[in-house]
Amino acid sequence: MSDSELGRFLRTRRESVTPADVGLPAGSRRRTPGLRRSELATLAGISVEYLARLEQGRDRHPSPQILAALADALRLSVEARGELMHAFKVTNGSIKLCLGATRPPDREVRPTLHALLGQLEPAPAVLLNRLGEVVARTGGYERLFGPLGLLDAPVPSLPRFLFTDPRARAAYPEWERAADEQIAHVRNDSLPDDPHLVALVEELTLLAGPEFTERWGLPLRAPERTGVHRLTHPGAGELRLADETLELPDGQGFRLVVHLPADDATATALDTLAGRRPGALRAVAG
Repeated sequence: MSDSELGRFLRTRRESVTPADVGLPAGSRRRTPGLRRSELATLAGISVEYLARLEQGRDRHPSPQILAALADALRLSVEARGELMHAFKVTNGSIKLCLGATRPPDREVRPTLHALLGQLEPAPAVLLNRLGEVVARTGGYERLFGPLGLLDAPVPSLPRFLFTDPRARAAYPEWERAADEQIAHVRNDSLPDDPHLVALVEELTLLAGPEFTERWGLPLRAPERTGVHRLTHPGAGELRLADETLELPDGQGFRLVVHLPADDATATALDTLAGRRPGALRAVAG
């Protein structure tokens, strides 16, 4: 029998889940700890034979939908789903693929762009790469989005935050609009066969399920470049931000997003967060 990291993960998790955990009767004379293979296959909507191939390492390329179904059937937490995704990547070799096949999304920012961000203080402004990762930001952006939890990750990512962090729902009163916009930006900024994009899609398919996959499956559309958005800040309350998105024509796939106050109350709130007297930022027409 061959073996794989994914197969070991699935077997271990299957054996650690009791029938009661997933709403099945315990029965009697069970010879295996946890769930039987047939029980997990039924819950996930796949055949017993296919699950056996996955657990034995004879199939190393399940679709993201299959992985999501198995994660749902096993009642995996967000953290455990992340472990499942890592096991999948190790098994099918996509970690090696992402290291060499296509240039990774840029995270190195040249000094002139850092200087440009400095000139935008105290306005919240951020530089994002083609996958929506935060690569540089102003102090105003940190004060605005740090308390929301967006910057907690080692590599902050707007798509990951919106689709996997429960705090995003409270931060974005118009969550569906924000989610749609991030998908539009990522799809427009990357090639469909970019392995780094494929890895992100597989990750969010597993972690977020239909909230992500249904949006990803819609026809491609152009993202908004400007508009007024609402944001709820734990210290400043509800804000109205007039956003401007500028694509940088430098081949790195960066986009610059500047959040300006759309009304006087928001301007005052942003100045207060910055420890400045009101008036450093002025409201712009929404």
